[in-house]
Amino acid sequence: MSDPFDRMLNEVVVLDTASPILYIGKLVEVTDQAYVLTEADMHDCREGHANKEAYLVEARRSSVAVNRARVVVLRWAIISVSRLADVVAD
Repeated sequence: MSDPFDRMLNEVVVLDTASPILYIGKLVEVTDQAYVLTEADMHDCREGHANKEAYLVEARRSSVAVNRARVVVLRWAIISVSRLADVVAD
């Protein structure tokens, strides 16, 4: 059985949390403890007008608002991982 993260390496992904925080960036490493993103956007959806889904649709349509060159996100903080390309933007 293959690791589902193997196909996501070097792709732009969304790390969703149970909080209003989203991480969007290129997944460069996955460890037992963390996800490592580069060219990343750490976004707090309490700041601004868009909820998580609206923010993701906008990020997919335009581009990622990079505010971190590299970020290490602890795995326990993440509830889901998906490719930004898989966000449905109807």
